[in-house]
Amino acid sequence: MKLIIKVTQTDGETFEVQTNLYVIVAWERKFKRKSSELATGAVGHEDLLFMAHEAAKLNNIPVPLTLDDFIKKVDDIDIVQVPVPPTGPASTEGN
Repeated sequence: MKLIIKVTQTDGETFEVQTNLYVIVAWERKFKRKSSELATGAVGHEDLLFMAHEAAKLNNIPVPLTLDDFIKKVDDIDIVQVPVPPTGPASTEGN
C-alpha cells in the first residue's frame, strides 16, 4: 500500500511525499506492526510522521535527521490520497 502524505511545517511550508515498499517495511520493523493495519485505518500520527520522514529523506527533501526533531517542525499532517491500482475495463468474457 502506498500513501501520499501532505506535511505542513511550523514555518508554513508544505510538501507531499509518497511512501513506497521501503518506507512501509521500515515502519513495520520499527513499530512491530503489519501493513494490513493501514488498510483498516489503524494508523496514528506517529505512524504517519515516521512514514513522511522516511519518504522525505528518500526523496532528498531536507528534513531534520531525527524523527523527534522532524516532529517538532511539523504543524499538521494529512493523508492526501491512498493511490488505487489502475484497473482495466470489466471483462465481458463468458457473458
